Amino acid sequence: MKSMFAALGFIGASLLASASPANAACGTVTITEMNWASAAVITAVSSFLMEQGYGCTVKKVPTSTVPALTSLAETGQPDILTEVWPGVADIYYKLEKEGKIVKVADVLSDGGEDGWWIPDYLAEAHPELKTIDGILKNPKLVGRFNNCPVGTGCRTSNDNLIKAFELEKNGVEIFNHGSLETLAASIASAYSSKQPWFGYYWAPTSVLGKYKMVAVDMGPVDVAKAKCNATADCATPGKTGWPKATVLTTMSKPFYDKNPELVALMSKVRFSNEVMSKLLAWQDDNKGTAEETAVHFLTTYKDVWPNWLSDEAKAKLASIIK
Repeated sequence: MKSMFAALGFIGASLLASASPANAACGTVTITEMNWASAAVITAVSSFLMEQGYGCTVKKVPTSTVPALTSLAETGQPDILTEVWPGVADIYYKLEKEGKIVKVADVLSDGGEDGWWIPDYLAEAHPELKTIDGILKNPKLVGRFNNCPVGTGCRTSNDNLIKAFELEKNGVEIFNHGSLETLAASIASAYSSKQPWFGYYWAPTSVLGKYKMVAVDMGPVDVAKAKCNATADCATPGKTGWPKATVLTTMSKPFYDKNPELVALMSKVRFSNEVMSKLLAWQDDNKGTAEETAVHFLTTYKDVWPNWLSDEAKAKLASIIK
């Protein structure tokens, strides 16, 4: 990885190591490291900024959404939870209502994004395929719908949307992938040979960071229909676009009250799906760790992250990252 760091305009191996000794005013901070790639990158970037800019000692807590929220409810730890998807964890709203946690930021600024997509080259050649009505009128141009594997949440919603939009009745073949890996591979394969592709995917992901895809306009979002579509026993599948998912950084209330500087910082740590997908694509291409991807972000997006910092923290980091 040394060559990678050099190519990045090397910050210094110390950037990836533990931080400077804890500042008495900051002390030790615990932060979640959720078990998926984008969350790990957010935690790596946030940890570095807190350590090097604010003198904190940061301890990462490997976890996932529900266990992290349960731990916070029972023990008050961890202090900071980032990339929380409250839509999949009802306990979030309970804790928020009880005043145990405080929302700090929409860490994915444009929300988690599900959707039906076509490649940009197909959209450019056939602009009519940018809408679901256009696809239903021209099924031979897309060939088939690439669906999620059994057991995934997207499979349930897709199966109901397929019924609602009557894809098969309109001549669109349904292909159910055996895994999310083969679903991703089908996009890569189609893109390499510029073949038609139509199907489901989500952001932020490395796949949508590597391949330019156009979201198919499925009409306005109907929250009630989307909620029904997401259940296996939905009696009346309905036509709707995919709702954006809220994705948050949140803190325990005691930590929030005692650490206004870190609240100010973490309220500004936000990533668009486009930027995060590009970071994940870089990570995948370089087989990098979350920390190495954080280095890539810090050296590539110097016009972004300094604006998140206090003047004092900005001065400290300016001496490290040139």
